[in-house]
Amino acid sequence: MAEQLTGLAGDRALLGRTSTAERVSDILRSRIADGYFPPGTRLSEDSIGGALGVSRNTLREAFRLLTHERLLVHELNRGVFVRVLAVEDVEDIYRTRTLVECAVVRGLGEPPYALHALASAVTEGQVAAVENDWKAVGTANIHFHRELVALAGSERTDELMRSVFAELRLAFHVVDDPRRLHKPYLARNRQILQGLQAGDRGEAERLLSTYLADSLERVVEVYRRRVGENGQGLD
Repeated sequence: MAEQLTGLAGDRALLGRTSTAERVSDILRSRIADGYFPPGTRLSEDSIGGALGVSRNTLREAFRLLTHERLLVHELNRGVFVRVLAVEDVEDIYRTRTLVECAVVRGLGEPPYALHALASAVTEGQVAAVENDWKAVGTANIHFHRELVALAGSERTDELMRSVFAELRLAFHVVDDPRRLHKPYLARNRQILQGLQAGDRGEAERLLSTYLADSLERVVEVYRRRVGENGQGLD
């Protein structure tokens, strides 16, 4: 926990002069997504509030916001913990992803599309794989899908999927073999990108739909083995 808090203290500058619960929740959301606070971690009000230099009330409001986003859970007489997802949570995340991401691709309109950020995410994943950094490959994969959603040009959709992708990372963090989980999707991200570059959004949607169905099956298989149906088996 000391290492995580040292890194968190470095985020204090992000709060500026007008520290708010929303900004604190943004910082904590990013840290949870990056794995600084893995699923099942108890979050200490005193330690985190001290690291960020914010009041207990501000931190409690940030916790409340993140609990509403299903990233944290409050356990009576025990405190606030990073949530451990159940298998049904993972399945629901993928249902949401399929509905939103496929709809974004289907509604793109006529090419050409603004794909620079999407191409950068593909390159990011390939570089991380060469460096054998499979956690970074997982991050690049999230970036790819975030940029795919951003093609819709909708702030509301971006906001919705920001929370969905943060929840997805909670599942990724308990996977014991990230290489096996993420490696197959490097090539598949590139294929989706190539379909969009060719202006064939129908083919890109077909590839994406199959991709998400296969990813759901793989993640659920691993997740069920690691934490059980109800998310109670995590050490």
